[in-house]
Amino acid sequence: MLTQQTLQTLRELGLTGMADAYQAQLQDPDLHALSFDERLGLLVDREWSARQTRRLTRRLQEAKLRLPAAIEDIDYTTPRGLDRAVIRTLADGRWLHEHQSLLIVGPTGAGKTFLACALAHAACRLGFTARYYRVPRLVGDLALARADGSYPRLMARLAKTDLLVLDDWGLAVLAAGEARDLLEVIDDRCTTRSTLVASQLPVEHWHATMAAPSIADAVLDRLVHTAHKIHLKGESMRKVRAKIKPQGG
Repeated sequence: MLTQQTLQTLRELGLTGMADAYQAQLQDPDLHALSFDERLGLLVDREWSARQTRRLTRRLQEAKLRLPAAIEDIDYTTPRGLDRAVIRTLADGRWLHEHQSLLIVGPTGAGKTFLACALAHAACRLGFTARYYRVPRLVGDLALARADGSYPRLMARLAKTDLLVLDDWGLAVLAAGEARDLLEVIDDRCTTRSTLVASQLPVEHWHATMAAPSIADAVLDRLVHTAHKIHLKGESMRKVRAKIKPQGG
């Protein structure tokens, strides 16, 4: 009876990991040979692990990553200029601690989105918050937020996000108002948070994707000059995989 009360109390306190571990201990006769301190240590470890898992799950849900990508799943066998040592360094997260940015450029299908999502996933595993946006969707959301009065709240949320992923940069020329909103987002993050930009356009062509040259100058000044850069090349990964797909598979 006392055992059930203990389990119920642990769950009511939100210590579900500890409750599950305690229940498992009760069913494992070998654990009774352990000391009180050893068994308590196992309970605490299980609760800590459960909380870390829940936090990671919540961060990944909030990140809204386009692809379920992970660093361990990156393909290095297809030649596309991807340096394993560079990716390993980025996955360690120092650039995030130092509030640096990362630019990934390359042709359509080279794996920019997968790589961006994998690095955002790694950031979440390190305890950082992340958020994925396609640039056309972001500028659309900013315009809607201006119209319905939620613009300050959206801007505050973006400013607090540790890693903002901006995919499909430069697909269409941004009007002056759209470029101005994007500048506000980038300016809020400059030197305080990290931004990852993925684009099929070379960086030297980004200026032309904004209708207002002065705003383009300001955006690129804050984003480009001190950023890490990854240049992907080669055939589309979709085409490469289609070539090696077994016949009839």
